[in-house]
This record gives sequence, structure tokens and C-alpha cells, in this order.
Amino acid sequence: MTQWTSSVGAPQLARLLGSPHNRDTVTPLGGRRTPAYRSLADRIRLLVLEGRVPVAARLPAERELAAALSVSRTTVAAAYEALRGEGFLESRRGAGSWTAVPAGNPLPTRALDPLPPEAAGSVIDLGCAALTAPEPWLTRAVQGALEELPPYAHTHGDYPAGLPALRQALADRYTARGIPTMPEQIMVTTGAMGAVAAICRLMAGRGERVAVESPSYANVLQLMREAGARLVPVAMAGGLAGWDLAAWRQVLRDAAPRMAYVIADFHNPTGALAPEEQRRALVEAARAAGTLLVADETMSELALDPGIELPRPVCAFDPAGNAVITVGSASKSFWGGLRIGWVRAAPEVIRSLIAARAYADLGTPVLDQLAVTWLLNTGGWDESIAIRRDQTRENRDALVAAVRRHLPDWEFTVPRGGLTLWVRTGGLSGSRIAEAGERLGVRVPSGPRFGVDGAFEGYVRLPFTVNGAVAEEAASRLAEAARLVASGATAAVEMPRTYVA
Repeated sequence: MTQWTSSVGAPQLARLLGSPHNRDTVTPLGGRRTPAYRSLADRIRLLVLEGRVPVAARLPAERELAAALSVSRTTVAAAYEALRGEGFLESRRGAGSWTAVPAGNPLPTRALDPLPPEAAGSVIDLGCAALTAPEPWLTRAVQGALEELPPYAHTHGDYPAGLPALRQALADRYTARGIPTMPEQIMVTTGAMGAVAAICRLMAGRGERVAVESPSYANVLQLMREAGARLVPVAMAGGLAGWDLAAWRQVLRDAAPRMAYVIADFHNPTGALAPEEQRRALVEAARAAGTLLVADETMSELALDPGIELPRPVCAFDPAGNAVITVGSASKSFWGGLRIGWVRAAPEVIRSLIAARAYADLGTPVLDQLAVTWLLNTGGWDESIAIRRDQTRENRDALVAAVRRHLPDWEFTVPRGGLTLWVRTGGLSGSRIAEAGERLGVRVPSGPRFGVDGAFEGYVRLPFTVNGAVAEEAASRLAEAARLVASGATAAVEMPRTYVA
């Protein structure tokens, strides 16, 4: 009986591994020359640790992978043997070889899951771009929700479209932003991920092309992969300039994707803010190509610098409502534990999404919906967002200063909003820095999580979630991780037991 549950073909693994190895030695990014078999084993191990190759995935035969990489079969055989010795590969005659993790190692995840609370004393978690709740507003919102709950307790509790009061409050908020909106154009979802998943199920079936920014939000990319979408990456413009419209027009014309997913407001991970003329042009190009444009607004409330004049929402350039679907959420702006998201679209699209929901999650928790309704209707939302902006701005400035002190070779452009800093790691492998950093007690996601097929190896993403001494310690540990990667001495790194927050 075989032990593998999926398989990775030689061409796919070669793409994930990146540039081909030569026959004798390779030089890792920023590192010393390493035997080819050792470098190949290290890269496969990193793919497993990051979850980009699943555990229990059957790897290609030695001869097939050697041909795909243009290396000798001896190199691949030695790499596989090294992985077996480390516990990252298991083999059986006649069944092949499949990935594994050594006993005691946590299973890798493709998502950017937050660490469990019990790990908070030993690891600085920069993997998840989410902040603590803005008190006292969370408590007040929950108390207000409890006061409004009794009438709903006498119903079945299933509201596939969302509570009417919340749909009205969200519609009113769009209308106040200059986008006339009816409650019939709103569906409440379980977070923004629930919104994107519902749209994908309805609009982009298995095998459909979906255009995405490159880089883009890692969890949505993985959601789309698992839904069977064929992702078509479109490079972002340099720095924080937003979208490369020429590249978008070419992809929309040549690939004719069924759907496109974009983050116009303080893009995750780069922090870019797409200007108004780009939004108008992209909507026009998408409409001409027959591509549905999904605009993620989850970061739109997080303008951090004073005096920023925000462009109009992407949906403002689609008055007919047939080219743009908007996704919003309370999770980034308010608190990740309040799992409320929403979709704004044409009424007929909302009706289709609601009908399809009967086969998914039926609805979103009533108490959470009542809490967000209370915030929106009492002014608590705006006051709590002001607290959130001040906190995030302080975190950003502290993290930027700490990284500049400890890692002067790392390159980045400071965004004017959002929650993330996209950092070029001075020619070093972001995957190796992430691996060494976790052993040193700082957790960061590497660049390839935010790309398609292993792009952005020379980057990491740093969220604005820590301040003061913790930001300083995080940068110090990252600097030590970078030093170890540059020297090639990452194997013996030990994680500290505690740190002082």
C-alpha cells in the first residue's frame, strides 16, 4: 500500500525549485557555493516546510527530475538520499518517494495562520497581518449586540444574505462615499475570504483563468489554486506606483481571463495605492475583455499618513454594475476575530450568490453581525478606526526604524497605509531567512507565498503588528537569521525559549 496522497510532476517541481541547477555546484542567493545535490535537497525541504509542496506528495522519479532540471541523475539520487536521512522523504521499492516531516516537527501550512496563543512567549509572530482589538470598542459592540439579540433568538437564525439592518448600514456607508447602493446590492459573508470563496464558486469554475496581481495576497492565491483556477500573474508597477496598465491590457486581451482579483487600496503585500486614473483604465479594460473584476477593499480604511486623498472606489467606475464586484471586511480595519465580510455587486449577482450559499455555509453568525451593525450605526466604527490608524502608524514607524538599523542592506519603500512592508532581502533567499528566523524565534512569511510558482524568492513580508522593544527584537533576530543564511550556517540554529514583550 502506498503512503502518498498526491503527486508533483517533474515540470511542476522544476518550476517551484526556480532556476536550473548546473551539474556540479550552485551558489544560493547570497550564500557560499554548495554541492548541487545539497542545494537541491535544501530547496525541496524548504518547499515542504513552506507548504508549497504538500506532505505525503509523491515526488517524480530520479530520472524524470534530473531531465527537468538538466542535472545528472546522481545529483537527484544524492539529494533524495539526504532528504531521507533528514526525515523529509520516505521511499518504498515499487511505490516511489513521497514527502514527509520529521517526528516532532509541526505540519507546514500554506496559509498564513496565526500562532496559537501559548506560543506567544517564545516566538514573535510576523506571519499574520492582524492586530489586537481596539478596546473599549469591541466590548461595547458586543454589549450592544447582546442588547439587540433577543428578537433574533426567536427566529431560525439563518440569514443567507445577512441581517437586513447590517445590509442597510453597509449600503448607507457606500452611498456616503459617493457610490449609491441599495441593501439588495449587499451580501454579508464570513470574512473577506468567505466572500472571495463564494465569488469563485459562482463565477470562476475549475480550470478557468483568473488574473492576479504579482505579488498578491497569499491566502487568496491558495484559495483559488485549491478551487482549480488557472492563475495568470500580472506584475505590479515598480515601487508603490500601483498597477502596470500595459501589462494588464495585454493579459486581459491575450489570456481572456474569466475573472481578475485586485487590491487597489494599500495592496497586500506591497502597500501600493492605485491612483484614480489607473482604476478607471483597468475597469474599462476588464469590461472590454469580458473579465469580471473583483476589487478587495479590506485595507481601504487604513490610510496612515495625514493628508492622503483616497481615490474613488473601483466600483465607482462601473456605474452599470456589471463589471466590478467589491469585497470588504471588518477583520483588517477592526479586528480579525470579528469574522464579518461583505460583497457589493449588482442585485442579480447578489441573488445568485445567496442562492449558491445554501450549499456552503448558510449564513454568518448573528451576534457578530449585530456587533458590526452597532459600530456602524453609533459612530463607534469611525472612532475605533481612528484608534487603529494611530496604533498601526506607530507600529509601522517603529518597525521601519528597527529594520533600517539592523538590516541596512534590505530595501523597501514605506507605504502610506495598509498593514504590510514588502522587503527585498539584500540578495538572500527569503525562504531560508524565514526558516532560520523561525528557529530564532521570529516568524515571517517569505516572498514566494505571495507569487505564482515560486516567484519573489528574494523578499519577505513584514506586517505592522509589533512596536517598541518587540519591533527592535524582531529586527535583531531577522538580522541574525540573515547573517546565518549568508554564511550558510543555518542548520544549528536554536530557538530562544522566551522573549520580553
